[in-house]
Amino acid sequence: MNPHERHYLTTLFEPRSVAVIGATERQGRIGEVLIANMLAAGYWGRLFAINPKYSSVRGVACFASVAALPEAVDLAVISTPADTVPGLIDECGRAGIRAVLVITAGFGETGPRGAALEARVLENARRHGVRVVGPNCLGILRPEIGLNAAFARGVVLPGAVGLVSQSGAVCTAMLDWAAPNRIGFSSVISLGGSTDIDFGEIIDYLAADLRTEQILLYIEGIRDARRFMSSLRAAARAKPVILMKVGRHPAGSRAAVSHTGAIVGLDDVFDAAVRRAGVVRVRSVGELVAAGQALASRIRPAGKRLAVITNGGGPGVMAADRAGDLGLPLASLSAATLEVLRIALPVNWSHGNPVDLIGDADSARYRTAVSACLADPGVDGVLVILAPQAITDAGDAARAVIEAVAGSAKPVIACWMGEASVAAARTVLAGAGIPVFRTPEPAVQMFAHISSFYDNQRSLLQVAAPLTEQAPADVAAAARLIAAALAAGRTLLNEAESKQVLAAFHIPVAQATTAHSVEEALALAAGFGFPVALKIDSPDIIHKSEVNGVRLDLISAEALRNAFEEMLRSVAQERPQARINGISVEPMVKKPNGRELFLGVIRDPVFGPAIAFGLGGTAVEVHRDRSIALPPLNAQLAQDMIRATRVARMLAVFSRMPAADMHALVEALLRVSEMVCELPEIEELDINPLIADEHGVVAVDARIVLRRRQPAARRYAHLAIYPYPAGMAREVRLGDGTPLLVRPIRPEDAELELEFVKGLSESSRYLRFMNAIRELSPAMLARFTQIDYDRDMAFIALRQTAGPGRQVGVVRYVSNPDGSSCEFAVAVADAWQGKGLGRMLLSVLIEAARESRLSLMVGHVLSHNHVMLGLCGRLGFVTADDPAAPGVKIVTLIVRPAV
Repeated sequence: MNPHERHYLTTLFEPRSVAVIGATERQGRIGEVLIANMLAAGYWGRLFAINPKYSSVRGVACFASVAALPEAVDLAVISTPADTVPGLIDECGRAGIRAVLVITAGFGETGPRGAALEARVLENARRHGVRVVGPNCLGILRPEIGLNAAFARGVVLPGAVGLVSQSGAVCTAMLDWAAPNRIGFSSVISLGGSTDIDFGEIIDYLAADLRTEQILLYIEGIRDARRFMSSLRAAARAKPVILMKVGRHPAGSRAAVSHTGAIVGLDDVFDAAVRRAGVVRVRSVGELVAAGQALASRIRPAGKRLAVITNGGGPGVMAADRAGDLGLPLASLSAATLEVLRIALPVNWSHGNPVDLIGDADSARYRTAVSACLADPGVDGVLVILAPQAITDAGDAARAVIEAVAGSAKPVIACWMGEASVAAARTVLAGAGIPVFRTPEPAVQMFAHISSFYDNQRSLLQVAAPLTEQAPADVAAAARLIAAALAAGRTLLNEAESKQVLAAFHIPVAQATTAHSVEEALALAAGFGFPVALKIDSPDIIHKSEVNGVRLDLISAEALRNAFEEMLRSVAQERPQARINGISVEPMVKKPNGRELFLGVIRDPVFGPAIAFGLGGTAVEVHRDRSIALPPLNAQLAQDMIRATRVARMLAVFSRMPAADMHALVEALLRVSEMVCELPEIEELDINPLIADEHGVVAVDARIVLRRRQPAARRYAHLAIYPYPAGMAREVRLGDGTPLLVRPIRPEDAELELEFVKGLSESSRYLRFMNAIRELSPAMLARFTQIDYDRDMAFIALRQTAGPGRQVGVVRYVSNPDGSSCEFAVAVADAWQGKGLGRMLLSVLIEAARESRLSLMVGHVLSHNHVMLGLCGRLGFVTADDPAAPGVKIVTLIVRPAV
């Protein structure tokens, strides 16, 4: 977004005028608290009250109605009874007010009547273009501008932490904690019912907000997964994001028709989503508070290796145990560090990590130990613990730690245990910006969460590239099979059909054919060759083994005949109502070194498809060994999924068996990812077992559950994360016949992009960036190459040479927060200018914007850049002066929808 332009939510979060509807002087009423808080906070804008019973409220001019206001205010705050709110929203809309905060409760949370009121609120808001926060919320605070449109009591300090919560109670608890700890907020936003504005839009605003450096989220539920994930990923690229999500163990669970559905809970999918977004999830309000303290202290670990310094063995062990619980490695101290400590500490010190300074430790020992550990390249952070001792002065030790920390970029966390004898020392540490705790465990937990945030940033780099080196999937054949089943009224593919879909995506399968009589089964077995397996084929039987519906290692015609007849009798006895299509015959898969795995898909009601992997076999629901990830996957994410399971250890050389073919296993995960991206009708998928050995993988049994879906306005609308748009790559030829590859940018193009910008002349760089930039900073490089393809797009033009090729041009647009317009930019290497490449790239971008249903493209061009202005004119852009920037032209194009 252009820095000269106001964000479309600016009137909500930086209003120049506010009207409190329902303001009153009656003590204890919400309207009274709102007016009092706005006055106490020193709101810098114009404040009005609305209540027909008053001419003024606490000295604030009061008007009888919204229509009577002397101006159209930026923000209206409603605190009147629920029945009045729909009408008031209508009044606000008619008066030109475009942002409303509804404090009032009594809507959807109360039942059908309240839900109907809430629907009227939303209907009236949308009719007038009014944006609404709430209802049933605590309010909004922006301390730096004196905006306290909330009914919480107490002082809120300005700062850099943005807090967004669906619970007003959590907001008040955080505010109560923050004030005495001198923690300030850029924003405190209580969403309440989120009938209109939800997390996605708020996160977008805070990501762009210069006052906000860190974001804390308390979440009870998500409605728009795509917007949430896009916003979360965009914010996490720019600043730390920590969230807490409640409802981890819902009382009810849906009926599952697959092993995957039975062992994967909704909270597993949420965890996978936030990991993919590159943020950290905490499990309690206490942890959220600790994370807030860490963020406010600007702790930035470069890794997870923690050194623990203590004057007591017990607290050191407590810290080490908690680190072990969290998978946090204790740092291995270097020989140089150990030598420094050996010289400075008594002979009976611990000689390792945790560093036990012994009970009589003085401030000098603390200073030396902290300095030595911070200087160790194998240490990413230090936890310093002090337990009250008669000899140790807690205040002197605190000041020694502060001195040792000075100049170091590594984080230091303190734990001064006890109360009365260490309270003053804790105040000293907190005043120096060092987070300080009373017990070791939460201190370790805080370091784990914050270091995980930076570790999780790697997930933001992961984009599923096309399977260009592999045979393309026969998507059309799989889609035809699925369409035929749905047309026949079936939502369950039998084993043979399921394996046909897998085979279309090049997943090796054990061939299966359904026999309708014992004679057909014998003929099939003769064709396959003995031994064979038999499996019951019924849409009503999910787990075949539970009804004796599986027979293995049948080595003769007689054995097959007996098993066929016995199976029909057994199934008829166990499930007399079950519909039987026949019995599936397939050759036995002989894998003496095989490991039984499962690979599956479930459909989460919020985040869409999720992929599961783990230990397979008949006891899959007992072992519950699984890892979860959202598609699309790439090789790195697939490998991470495998490593996250217990069965991963069995895939290496194990019990005299050679290692499994990991390349084939990763390929199977990638193919399933591709399958669920391309086939939105897949509701659930089970491959169990998927047998892996040194020769590859094979799907022995498979089942696919379908669900008919309405055609989506955009491709991949069923996914929470938009996949890499491989289909938008194209070979082009310039006017002189030179061939180029134009494709969407990928994170691994960072080096290409860096070299491209370095290679631009000073004049070209100035025309593109409007300043004398010489090369891209790491943050700019990440922003340019790690894009969200659902909201932004960038194409690079490559001259095909050995290796990845050479970048000769780039064009991009970035969607504005309004979701309907975008800003674009284009750059062409100096040697390639004048060849028609700029026009070709910009035409490709306009086409992409049209496909994304954007309606307006905007660019900012220096007035003397006549070449660019001429190109824009030929493509239909309209040129005007930029009133906010002399010497700059604004070029705009209304993007016409495709005919």
